Amino acid sequence: MYKLLIVEDTVRLPPKRFNEDLEETLMTEFENTMVGRIDREVGLILAATRVIEIGDGKIILGDGAIYYNTVLEIIVYEPVLNEVVEGTVTEITEFGAFVNFGPMDGLVHVSQVTEDFMGYDQKNSNLVGKESKKVLKLSDYVRARIVSVSLKPRFSDSKIGLTMRQPYLGKKEWLEDEKKAQKEKEKKKTKPKKEKKEKKK
Repeated sequence: MYKLLIVEDTVRLPPKRFNEDLEETLMTEFENTMVGRIDREVGLILAATRVIEIGDGKIILGDGAIYYNTVLEIIVYEPVLNEVVEGTVTEITEFGAFVNFGPMDGLVHVSQVTEDFMGYDQKNSNLVGKESKKVLKLSDYVRARIVSVSLKPRFSDSKIGLTMRQPYLGKKEWLEDEKKAQKEKEKKKTKPKKEKKEKKK
């Protein structure tokens, strides 16, 4: 879930930037140090949009920089349990598929791809359904639901678990095929039955 938040932080202004516009400089310095980091309370920090308030600057002994208490508006992304996301398959392994859904990646375990048993085709780097013959490959566009979240300060240490087994989830083509099949079923149900003519005795 994307969020627009107001936060307060102490931003370091290096001496080489003293002559630049203070507001713009503090925003870029905040972005240089914080964008891409994960905060357990707010999520992944994506960007600073504006500076709202700048406090008095402080100089620390032995450091030529000025430190400003700054209130900023920022954009963050926080993965939420049961959130539905859409993205592209970026990697396939024998244990599942990695999906990029914007700022983050998640793993769809092989047991969570479909109701069918999915086998790993190492030669083509695909996951293939044993009964359905459904194929999941690189660059496929999918819809999934977040089922587990473990955020760590280091981006690479964070883990997000996804599932595609629930209704209306899965590969785009699979969903389209399911819609077509459902429409065909409805047509057959609503189609009027021909009345049988009674035979004359």
